[in-house]
Amino acid sequence: MGPSRPSWARANRSGGGERVLDESKVILLVEDNPDDEALTLRAFAKNNIGNRIVVVRDGAEALDWLFRRGTHAERHEPDPQVVLLDLKLPKVDGLEVLRQLRANPKTKFLPVVIFTSSKEESDLLRGYELRANSYIRKPVDFARFVEYVREIGMYWLVLNEPPPGQR
Repeated sequence: MGPSRPSWARANRSGGGERVLDESKVILLVEDNPDDEALTLRAFAKNNIGNRIVVVRDGAEALDWLFRRGTHAERHEPDPQVVLLDLKLPKVDGLEVLRQLRANPKTKFLPVVIFTSSKEESDLLRGYELRANSYIRKPVDFARFVEYVREIGMYWLVLNEPPPGQR
């Protein structure tokens, strides 16, 4: 018997077919805090989300990975299905990463979920001004954190239909 799948990985669609979790879809996690990184990875594992999760730890590395520059110029992974972006990052902050993504024709439609501890209203407003797809505050409670990650996975990896050329 194969690995256990979350119940949402086989959600019914009209026409009687199943919508199955596509584990080839990559998630880019941009997170500088090792504790938050470990918590996020643990929450994905707890929800049986087996997608490849690429972790970069600062905004400059995120941009290099996304634009295939520097040490990531020869990367072989596909572009991510979704970017989980912290805001308070070293080198280049998350809002600047988002600004550069939206300014580039190749990444302007890439789904970006701001996943942050920031409670600053200015961050929330600026994130949406820069066309973030979603803004989620990380909950402190682990059970809620796991649930948030499950819902992120369900929506962005299963339900969401990306624009043409982003699949």
